[in-house]
Amino acid sequence: MREWLKGLPEAERHAIGKDLLRAQWRWPVGMPLCRSLGNGLWEVRTGLPTKRTARVLLCLYEEHLVALHGFIKKTRATPDDDLALARKRQKELQR
Repeated sequence: MREWLKGLPEAERHAIGKDLLRAQWRWPVGMPLCRSLGNGLWEVRTGLPTKRTARVLLCLYEEHLVALHGFIKKTRATPDDDLALARKRQKELQR
């Protein structure tokens, strides 16, 4: 997750960070900022200044929000590979 963020332009990193901070301080948050993906997995939705859309998949673990995976959204549906990776990381965290 950290490496993905570091690879983004500064303006995009700031926009994603701002939305993650809003989610953290106002949890639980609903649409349009956050959406439940089921089984304790949530997505934070960020419109970027470059007209792209970013998603950060997270879960609640021991009263903390944990960012599991981030990606730039290119299709309407959340890609299965990205969802599977986040769910795998969520399971690893809960062990």
